[in-house]
Amino acid sequence: MEPTALAPLAETVASLMPRARTELTELVAFRSVADPAQFPRSECEAAASWVAAALRAEGFQDVALLDTPDGTQSVYGYLPGPEGAPTVLLYAHYDVQPPLDESAWLSPPFTLTERDGRWYGRGTADCKGGLIMHLTALRALRANGGIPVGVKIIAEGSEEQGTGGLERYAEAHPALLAADTIVIGDTGNFRVGLPTVTAMLRGMTHVRLQVDTLEGNLHSGQFGGAAPDALAALIRILDSLRAEDGSTTVEGLASDANWDGLQYPEEEFRKDAKVLDGVGLIGSGTVADRVWARPAVTVLGIDCPPVVGATPSVQASARASVSLRVPPGIDAAAATKLLAAHLEAKAPWGARVSVEQVGQGQPFRADTTSPAYAAMAAAMRAAYPGEEMQTAGQGGSIPLCSTLAALYPEAEILLIGLSEPQAQIHAVNESVSPEELERLSLTEALFLRNYAASRAG
Repeated sequence: MEPTALAPLAETVASLMPRARTELTELVAFRSVADPAQFPRSECEAAASWVAAALRAEGFQDVALLDTPDGTQSVYGYLPGPEGAPTVLLYAHYDVQPPLDESAWLSPPFTLTERDGRWYGRGTADCKGGLIMHLTALRALRANGGIPVGVKIIAEGSEEQGTGGLERYAEAHPALLAADTIVIGDTGNFRVGLPTVTAMLRGMTHVRLQVDTLEGNLHSGQFGGAAPDALAALIRILDSLRAEDGSTTVEGLASDANWDGLQYPEEEFRKDAKVLDGVGLIGSGTVADRVWARPAVTVLGIDCPPVVGATPSVQASARASVSLRVPPGIDAAAATKLLAAHLEAKAPWGARVSVEQVGQGQPFRADTTSPAYAAMAAAMRAAYPGEEMQTAGQGGSIPLCSTLAALYPEAEILLIGLSEPQAQIHAVNESVSPEELERLSLTEALFLRNYAASRAG
């Protein structure tokens, strides 16, 4: 793209950044964790209403709060394009991960705070910032000749919970999200300043494991040594999910695939992951193999007595929350069955084990040879001078991707976003780089213009 054509659009995006900050501040303030056991449902409802009002203000038609089967709301809107123009679906989610230990945050998690050139707050990068990116790109286009495509926006309300509400709603209403191209604004650059599209996502399954051995807790002095301890049984079961080197070992689940794209240098990974000095990484193969191409199990939580206040007792019951990430080529439902069978088979001493499925999402792999990727590469080259678009994987899951790919096999799907390593999504002190928000908003605006031109030609 000629510099003279790029400059007005870039200047407009830059001028919109104060508004982007104001709106992101408002959106971050909603404690929109889609789990009523942790935060009131009204917080998510208020966030959904904010998104709906923002879409109406931008002239979107058919704006609706969709009541999805998991009890949450997704927000939909449609903006018609010029006659004969393609339709692009823009995705983000307004729900967020819980803030974890709020005392560990350097500033309140639901108050956007600027520090060291970044904006801190839960959801700034994942993925309320993604919604602001979409709005900023569309506003910039409108101010520079108009939006050249039809636009649908869907803002999901339960992506972080993995409960599948929007997936099931889309399957029941297949025409709603139909589009020629889909831009998922929920991934991120490999590092700040390196424009990246994500071509692969691991799927996931999430289960709760219950172990019971006794009718009730027992005095550890009177009965310990013979009475089967449910907590000890749980620990043995969970330990069986890893080999000596830390690799995930679920019986029957392949774990030897290799990643042949952009590599992730080990020292760079250690820095991004903030691994303590002297602590080794787990697993085998390259880092990219481990985090993008192979299954990975994580124990998310354990219900057991806390250290403070613990009594000298043999535990009758114990419970754990377990997540398993699965790469493309492995069906998430089949992986769930293998995980459950493994957990049940590894129970020691005849302990009673029950496994409850909580959430599930299929893995995804994009077709990077499609014309939309050429339009995105040109957009990234212009928005990030001196850099070429990189293609990477991501270990996280966006369950809706596989649903959309199945519903609309002809649609091109691209994944971009603000969740680069410094963002620390899902952790305390999540943040977004305002420079990345500006550059990616420009990227998306350029992409929509490039894509429309390629379809017209």
